[in-house]
Amino acid sequence: MMELNSLRQFLVVARLEHLSRAADELRVAQPSLSRTIARLESDVGVPLFDRSGRLRLNDAGKLFRDHVERALGELDAGRRAVAEATSEGLGSVRLASETFLTLTGPLAAFKREHPALEIELHWSSSEDMARRLRAQDVDLCVASQPIHAEGLQSAHLFDEPVSVVVPLGHPLAGRTTVTVEELADQPFITARQGHWLRRLLDRLFAAHGLTPHIVCESDEHSAIAGLISAGLGIGLVPAFARRTAPHAPVSWITVDSAHCRRTVTLYWGADSHLSTAARLMRTMITRWDWTTGAPQGEQSSVG
Repeated sequence: MMELNSLRQFLVVARLEHLSRAADELRVAQPSLSRTIARLESDVGVPLFDRSGRLRLNDAGKLFRDHVERALGELDAGRRAVAEATSEGLGSVRLASETFLTLTGPLAAFKREHPALEIELHWSSSEDMARRLRAQDVDLCVASQPIHAEGLQSAHLFDEPVSVVVPLGHPLAGRTTVTVEELADQPFITARQGHWLRRLLDRLFAAHGLTPHIVCESDEHSAIAGLISAGLGIGLVPAFARRTAPHAPVSWITVDSAHCRRTVTLYWGADSHLSTAARLMRTMITRWDWTTGAPQGEQSSVG
């Protein structure tokens, strides 16, 4: 008989594809975790991982993982639904995003209107969002690039240009446009692999058979413009950041590429039970005026 704890441990091993790291995250002994996975494979009747060299989830394991995520997600959703119904409250909302700078306006407005509601914020890469929504690990996700996955519903929020930003005094400063080829040897400050900004940079250069020269990968995405203004390099920055720091000592230049943009979208699970709090949050975000930075009309509908 499969135990819930064993299934949760399996999901961590499946995500990390590394027993020792999974054991560290779960805070269990590695031999104990190995026995748990072995028992689970015995119950299922087939190996779930390939063990030749690095541990990797095989096709059977991927199929099993998808079902386990949905099953555990339904159990967690059931607990949340019962808690919401029996407490006669509005529940809580769990929101994942690649960046929260964009969301500070609607989040602040939501908290003012619903001060008693609990909000959980989770950073997540876009490639992990579909899994987290299917598993009902989060209620809503805001991504800065499209998520191509089944079982999701979405609402387009806004689309904006992404410019290359250079420090004042840079040879390109003062230019109105620049080509990707002209940026080939420039030192770039950008985000780490998986972040939408890094993915955009890599795609732009790959389309021209080039690789960007990266001198800094920052986890502090709000610091990128500051590092650029300090003269440490150049970088791609969305127009939204320009509105939040209009007087930064940098020069904004349009990249001569129709693909140098970001599309921001709100996602949620098509078959998920959203708490009242999550529906209120969805309404706030989808009705937000991203140009004026204010809600559109009254926030009363739960959708």
